[in-house]
Amino acid sequence: MAQGQMDLESWMGRIRRHVDAILERFFESKCDEAARLSPQAIELVTEVRDLTMRGGKRLRPIVTAAAYRAASGGTDVSATFEVGAALELLQTYLLIHDDWMDKDNERRGGPAVHYAFQTRHRDEHLGASLGILAGDLASTFGWELLLGSRFPAGRRDDGLALFVEIQKEVFAGQQLDLMADVDVERMHDLKTGSYTTRGPAELGGILADADEASMKSLRGWSAPLGVAFQLRDDLLGTFGSIQETGKPGDDLRHGKHNAVVAAFRRLGPSDSERALLEGVWGNADATDDEVRAATELLSASKAAVEARLAFLADEARRALATSPFDEDSKQMLVEVTRRLTDRGT
Repeated sequence: MAQGQMDLESWMGRIRRHVDAILERFFESKCDEAARLSPQAIELVTEVRDLTMRGGKRLRPIVTAAAYRAASGGTDVSATFEVGAALELLQTYLLIHDDWMDKDNERRGGPAVHYAFQTRHRDEHLGASLGILAGDLASTFGWELLLGSRFPAGRRDDGLALFVEIQKEVFAGQQLDLMADVDVERMHDLKTGSYTTRGPAELGGILADADEASMKSLRGWSAPLGVAFQLRDDLLGTFGSIQETGKPGDDLRHGKHNAVVAAFRRLGPSDSERALLEGVWGNADATDDEVRAATELLSASKAAVEARLAFLADEARRALATSPFDEDSKQMLVEVTRRLTDRGT
């Protein structure tokens, strides 16, 4: 591993620890607060806490901190930690609702929130209802942390408005995903890029009180990076091993119109090939053998998706080359790009 990569790993580890410490203190106070409301209210808080603290790479706080460092020119990124924690709670909110919509019973090596409630209360509808409430609570917690964040003078409204815009874009992207819209890259940009790279990068710029030139560079870097990141996820969701994903074949069984499926359909498959894929796509009861056969079929489109991913990652790096950032900051953003797009990491 190169020295820059080692340094980035150490730096990312520090970001994770700081953000986790904020989240742990926050959840401790929220459990105390819930106990004063009602003993039963703690259940919602603890499910939100358990999912938030159970794994997660803290990529969004890392992107925010890296963008802040580039735009500010300084190495102290502590001003981003509360916003980073708010982004983690936004992700928890989205994951809780996404798992229910996708009928996923597992998340981060444990039960999905709605499924945990269903199992505990032995009632499918009640469990789903409590899961929706837990997601809503996670959203509220995210806003609570954001409102307590340290924005520079005159930029608070910009930060709050951006947080609103991020969520509106995610909802539009989720709608496109649910409806298997053919414009997969647009869906990826809205659903994933908005709150994984573009939004966090712009929040980092706002926290640094960045000028328009720096904000433009952050957008130019983060927009292609967000789509590339999701293309990587599409490749893993289709071809990844159980060690890499924990849930091989789920994209097919859930009927996800991801980039791999879209590229395959553009190749003009034969009727028999189309029938093989359609027999698995969206079929929750598809056998492992059927999924393997469909996955092998989709390998014809793998190279096209990998090429597009590489192009977008290069586009992100090209935006950095012309940015006003110092060389250390540029190198850090290049390494973040590698970390988010390299399928070998």
